[in-house]
Amino acid sequence: MAEAPNPSPDDGTLHILRLCSFGRLSEALSALQSLALHPSSAYAAVLHACARHRLLAAGRSVHRLLLSRYPSPGLFLSNHLLNFYAKCGRFNIARRLFDGMPRRNLVSWTALLSGYAQHGLHDRCFRLLASMLSHHLPSEFALAAALSSCAGARHYGCGRQVHALASKISLDANVFVGNALITMYSSCAGNGDDGWSIFRSMPFRNLITWNSMIAGFNLNGQPCRSLVLFAHMHRIGIGFDRATLVSVISSCSSLRHCHQLHCLTVKSCYVSEAEVATALVKAYSGLGGSVDDCYRVFLGVKEHDIVSWTSIITSRAEQEPEEAICLFCQLRRHGFKPDSYTFSIVVKACAGFATEMHCSAIHSLIVRSGFGDDMVLSNVMIHAYARCGSIKLAESVFEQMVVHDEVSWNSMVKAYAAHGRGREALQAFEHMDVPPDSATFVGLLTACSHSGLVNEGQDIFKSMSEVYGITPQLDHYACMVDILGRAGKLLEAEDLINRMPMVSDSVIWSALLGACRKHGEARIGEKAAQKLMELEPQNSVGYVMMSNIYCEVGSLGDAAFVRKEMKECGIKKEPGLSWVGIGKHVHEFSVGGRRHPQREAIYVELKRLADKLKEMGYVADTRLVLHETEEVHKEERLLHHSEKLALTFALMNASATQDSIRIMKNIRICEDCHNFIKLASKGVGKEIIVRDANRFHHFVDGFCSCGDYW
Repeated sequence: MAEAPNPSPDDGTLHILRLCSFGRLSEALSALQSLALHPSSAYAAVLHACARHRLLAAGRSVHRLLLSRYPSPGLFLSNHLLNFYAKCGRFNIARRLFDGMPRRNLVSWTALLSGYAQHGLHDRCFRLLASMLSHHLPSEFALAAALSSCAGARHYGCGRQVHALASKISLDANVFVGNALITMYSSCAGNGDDGWSIFRSMPFRNLITWNSMIAGFNLNGQPCRSLVLFAHMHRIGIGFDRATLVSVISSCSSLRHCHQLHCLTVKSCYVSEAEVATALVKAYSGLGGSVDDCYRVFLGVKEHDIVSWTSIITSRAEQEPEEAICLFCQLRRHGFKPDSYTFSIVVKACAGFATEMHCSAIHSLIVRSGFGDDMVLSNVMIHAYARCGSIKLAESVFEQMVVHDEVSWNSMVKAYAAHGRGREALQAFEHMDVPPDSATFVGLLTACSHSGLVNEGQDIFKSMSEVYGITPQLDHYACMVDILGRAGKLLEAEDLINRMPMVSDSVIWSALLGACRKHGEARIGEKAAQKLMELEPQNSVGYVMMSNIYCEVGSLGDAAFVRKEMKECGIKKEPGLSWVGIGKHVHEFSVGGRRHPQREAIYVELKRLADKLKEMGYVADTRLVLHETEEVHKEERLLHHSEKLALTFALMNASATQDSIRIMKNIRICEDCHNFIKLASKGVGKEIIVRDANRFHHFVDGFCSCGDYW
């Protein structure tokens, strides 16, 4: 029984059409089943609604009902069925329907073509278009779908062919085709100017045209052109929508632009929409804006989604990890289920804590949420556990993974490097079952640097290009300078810098200067400090290290001159801060600990600990204390360094069963504190783990994992 679309739908059909337009599909389906007559337009309306909302189960019910009334659906209903299954991604059924159709028209081909494009089946889309040409010339919608596939596959050659076909059949000036051409050229790297040529030649442009070009400039690394085009668009009175704002906000290159666009979103009432607010939060966060600005934007959203929650958590994760964890807890209390990306951001925030307590809790939640086998999350967990000081848990995650990629291996190599376990890093490299990349060698060279493996480091550096075909970059040379410099081979390190095929950066000169500081080499140190000051005139490192070198070699006048010059230039040394976790709270200490409410009790306990360690052989290293002349004052200043205060506070609150204490420090630990904590680990019978700016120090029974080589 064949059918045609009813030109005059009855009241029952009109009722079904109204229900579909309001999204009340279950009611529409019930009404369809109760109809005495079954006009094809009613079936078509419900199938179209099911396709739009991707309601596979409901659509299949309609299909079964339809077959009971129309055992051989005609072209009109067959096209709706084909469109429904293609939109829902059931291409085995869609293709079987398509191949079984006794007659097909342009709509049939376009429905399947669009389905392939929307679901990323780009090769099938290209092949279907080629087959289509022997039956029908494509419509503007078919061409737009094919161009969308070219953009998704980043296939410039196929895109050019489709463009040529559009020109041949005089559809290249069509607005739908033109918009798709802009997106295609913008998506294919290095061809953004072709998109601009299409934009300029279009006789008619709609809002999607402008949005496509703004997004295209941004995609091709030309954010300034995005902003200029948006300003022109706004100036000539063309409206904008949510998509426009999201693209142009993503193009912001300064906080000034961000604030201006923020004002515009407020005036246009888009600031309360989750997608726009998320773009603003990302922009503020990426440009170093205030976290309070980010939070205000977030609070103004009417209806949050998982993306907006993840965005605000991301903005806090690095600088305020505690706040990020609190926001994550709020997200769950509001009934949102974290996805894998949300979890990855929260795990990165956990890496900012001194202990693995938060990391373990999130890890358990990841497993319970069904993401335990997610490779990306496992890789992030390896990094986070290692950053929290637990190399054993990092190893455990690695060993439980079924498959490892290069990121997994690199994360493990870097974990070993950070904890001074150079031999384990080299063993991991030997067992790698994937090709190493540039990051692998940074991790290996860092491991050699932290463990004093000079010969091994030189061999690895040489093998990079000779065996693996990887050209050393600046970070590899910086590692080699560090390896040679720490070993006292300062002339070799200087010679390597002179032979580099690229201009050395501040990291390389800082590595050389640090080595000069370690070995008391003033001549080479002066050169390195001068280069560092030229590259980063506001960085205090060059001044401080040079002052320390002069102190080491007894040139106190030169040291005082450097400090005076630093003061006159308005350059301030980064203050030393230490953190220690007690229960669920993190306590921060600066030099002197004057802001801590229990400082007086800490001072008393610290003095008692220092006296005990002096009996064990501790002698304060007062060489680098410039400001006091009295030796007793120098010792007191050293005694009140932030890591010593953090250690004392941790010991005051440690239980008898607690076998380790973990401390974080924002800058490199000084020699005096290193010696103090090394003896303390023996005196108090606990492992003390200190994470400074460079690495981890595991102090056990009077020894440090770094072997005093840091």
